[in-house]
Amino acid sequence: MVLWRVHVELEDRPGRLGGLATAVGEAGCNIISLHVVGEPADDGSVTDELLVRVPASVDPAALTTSIEAAGIPCTLLVRADATELSDPATTALALARMVAADPGSAPRAVATMLRARLVDPSAPDPGGHTHVLRVGARQLRLGRAWPFTATELSRAAALLELAAQLALREPAPHVRDDRILLLRDGSEVRMRTATAADGPLVAALHARCSPAARRSRFLSPAPRLEPAELEALLGGADGEALLAVTVDGGSAVGVATLRPDGPAAAAFGVLVEDAWHGRGVGTALLRRMADTCAERGLAELHGVARPDDLGVTRLLRRAGLRPSAEITDGEVRLRAGLSPATNGTLVG
Repeated sequence: MVLWRVHVELEDRPGRLGGLATAVGEAGCNIISLHVVGEPADDGSVTDELLVRVPASVDPAALTTSIEAAGIPCTLLVRADATELSDPATTALALARMVAADPGSAPRAVATMLRARLVDPSAPDPGGHTHVLRVGARQLRLGRAWPFTATELSRAAALLELAAQLALREPAPHVRDDRILLLRDGSEVRMRTATAADGPLVAALHARCSPAARRSRFLSPAPRLEPAELEALLGGADGEALLAVTVDGGSAVGVATLRPDGPAAAAFGVLVEDAWHGRGVGTALLRRMADTCAERGLAELHGVARPDDLGVTRLLRRAGLRPSAEITDGEVRLRAGLSPATNGTLVG
């Protein structure tokens, strides 16, 4: 299955939305989300954006053919990815929260909101579609593969206005452990310390993970966390947790937890959403935790795995550690020594 972004011009009259859903279904595809991105035209139609899951066996062109056969103009068909599945309203609120904490993050927040990239205003035309917004005395140039709508730009302007108003106030203190991490595939995540308020994000992350991923982390594929388990995943009373969240802050994609395990050791656990496997999220989380433990003078990290699960051992090695293992009561007990040399620059 592949995600595609589709724009349609939908008339505001009874039955048209149902006709659109029928046309997509007849093409063998499934609508994942739909929201308005364009203002009403003279005939009352609006531009709706759909994220559509298209099976590998279906030609995406057949999707647009089916939609247009229903009398609905289709103006855009471009590839999308799993990071765009977050609810637009939730994403907008998360971006506003990010800007409230750091008004200087407004350009990046606007680019995230519009699914666009920041373009150097002095650089040559990169192709595609670009638009220039003003941030105080600066110009913000955005680029993407499809046109910007007036509705989208008005939302971006509201976010920039919020940043401008906040910038006039006393700046918020910088959060020392909040950083952007570039991953192997060029995508980015924000790494920060988890708090009790992150419970909904972490619970949603756990629910999205496959049974295999949950079994690797918890030795059980149970789809729902008990309250005490969620509290422990956030660090509990005596531990701590590190989150990897999307840059807009709307979704958690990984969490690593530490808790004391003896006078000179800490037990760790790492959970990463399946769609983010292979990008370096788990490695970065564990390496950051190992650095933290080494800075505190701890000597070892401890972990637990099932005998048929080699993923945790590989993760420790990718993080630069040398684990040893022994099987006790049907579980693999992992130990990895730490030293000041563990400290270093995070790479995805």
